[in-house]
Amino acid sequence: QVQVVESGGGLAQPGGSLRLSCVASGTAFSSKNVGWHRQAPGKQREWVAQITSGGIKNYADSVKGRFTISRDNDKQTVYLQMDSLKPEDTAVYYCVVVSNWGQGTQVTVSS
Repeated sequence: QVQVVESGGGLAQPGGSLRLSCVASGTAFSSKNVGWHRQAPGKQREWVAQITSGGIKNYADSVKGRFTISRDNDKQTVYLQMDSLKPEDTAVYYCVVVSNWGQGTQVTVSS
């Protein structure tokens, strides 16, 4: 059974930074693509970024140049470094590994 656990959310000021972590267990992590999605209050869930098993990275236009996704296969962890945060980045952020979703971590950007 695949388990996915996110952490690292919290409160940040506009222009600030946060780093989210996603730890997966119960799967051959290094061979899996991993994605981040987010859902803001009253809005549909949207895709944010993905890193493939080979390390290819893709980003939504809304976060390109501000967010960086990376992975450490030894730790079975994917990171989402979020810089230059904006209030519109406020959302619950979810990690997805092989169609398995974590419980989400809240990110709030506010002064």
